[in-house]
Amino acid sequence: MAFENLTDRLSKALKNLTGKGKIHEEDLQASLREIRLALLEADVSYATVKKFIANIKEKAKGAEILDGLNAPQQVVKIVNDELTALMGEEAAPLNKSEKIPTVIMMAGLQGAGKTTTVAKLAYKLKKEDKARPLMIAADVYRPAAIDQLEVLGKDLDIPVFSEGTDVDPREIVKHGLKEAKANKNDYVFIDTAGRLQIDEELMTELKDIATIASPDEILLTVDAMTGQNATETAQGFSDALDLTGVVLTKLDGDTRGGAALSIRDVTGKPIKFVGQGEKPTDLDVFYPDRMASRILGMGDMLTFIEKAQKEVDEKKQAEQLEKMRQNTFDFNDFVDQLKQVQNMGPMEDLMKMIPGMAGNPALQNLSIDPKTFTHMEAIVSSMTKQERENPDLLNPSRRRRLAAGAGRPIVEVNKMIKQFDQMKKMMNQATKGNFSGMEQMMGGAGMDMSSMMGGQGMPGGNFGQKVQNFAMKQAARKMKKMKKKRGKK
Repeated sequence: MAFENLTDRLSKALKNLTGKGKIHEEDLQASLREIRLALLEADVSYATVKKFIANIKEKAKGAEILDGLNAPQQVVKIVNDELTALMGEEAAPLNKSEKIPTVIMMAGLQGAGKTTTVAKLAYKLKKEDKARPLMIAADVYRPAAIDQLEVLGKDLDIPVFSEGTDVDPREIVKHGLKEAKANKNDYVFIDTAGRLQIDEELMTELKDIATIASPDEILLTVDAMTGQNATETAQGFSDALDLTGVVLTKLDGDTRGGAALSIRDVTGKPIKFVGQGEKPTDLDVFYPDRMASRILGMGDMLTFIEKAQKEVDEKKQAEQLEKMRQNTFDFNDFVDQLKQVQNMGPMEDLMKMIPGMAGNPALQNLSIDPKTFTHMEAIVSSMTKQERENPDLLNPSRRRRLAAGAGRPIVEVNKMIKQFDQMKKMMNQATKGNFSGMEQMMGGAGMDMSSMMGGQGMPGGNFGQKVQNFAMKQAARKMKKMKKKRGKK
């Protein structure tokens, strides 16, 4: 994730307010100075930072938190709320036409990931909304762009309309729209040309295409790794086109992440999606409140839960839940859980969604070898049917046999069985409403959290625990709201 350094700096700035009981003016000023420097170093625009700090000062003054009780927690809440407001308060949905097709025009500089994003978004709608999208290859200046889109379309089973590089892109769009109408496609994606930088010829072409297509969405694809240049690019396109939103790509790269904090403020256009990875599924709706929580090191439990729900078979989940209640969870279930965790994405990314984990020094350079899961599955595969269903049978001699059968050291077998026992206990507690064993759950999925953190547990001591509690309460409230909305529908 792009915000590790910023998260670390902000956590330290807020941590400096604790241990004093009361906060005085000079304490607040010192922390705000650190926050200001952290944001500037993260490549957030100066104007945005100035406004952000001024808003926090005003809110802190209005809330009369100075010299008050629980002042540190109040400051964390104010910073969290202001970060959320800065990025747009709520997720901005895609515009949708009353009549098919909904036309989505993609714009952006060359190398921003525009063509890949077109395919990802088309695939997302196909998978989640049962949509029938058509992708139009209108970038005739880079032949590889047409080839790339056609390859992606073939892999994802999404039709692509193209007429090569010798036809004017305006004509390609006209013909593509006729094709979509004839085939009753409900979404059309127009992959337009890019340049290394904004120029008049490009903008004229994009304006003409917008006039021809009358798109419901004009989404700008911006590379987060370009820092403040991303904000300047967004401003340039916004001045020329009637943009409706932004897609921020490469947010998983080695970047300072300031673009996510500046774009909404500078252009007034919402970030609608973020791309973090190369897989077709690596495109997520942008939730400002969740991103704010992650930046402050408070995790992102809602996204974690949603990822889990997408990968879990409901019938199997119900069966496993009942086994957890009855404390009969076995190694067959354990392997199923491992596979579900693998499908959710890289373990190091999942860990940072847990409140308090993102700012943990032990996780800064964490990289979990996918072979870890393969080795664990090999050990389970070496068990007999009886051993899988009754783990208590695994005495020392049987464990030696498992090690030999899986080709793994006996120490690794013992460690996995220990993690299984921890996971089983934690899940049994969770079904009874006790969620205090979250770290143990992740340990059961392949990591011993206490040893990984050097026995320190939750980072930041008392302050870290307060932030974690605050984050969990926030997540619980948001989940209740989500359930109420679903109920109304």
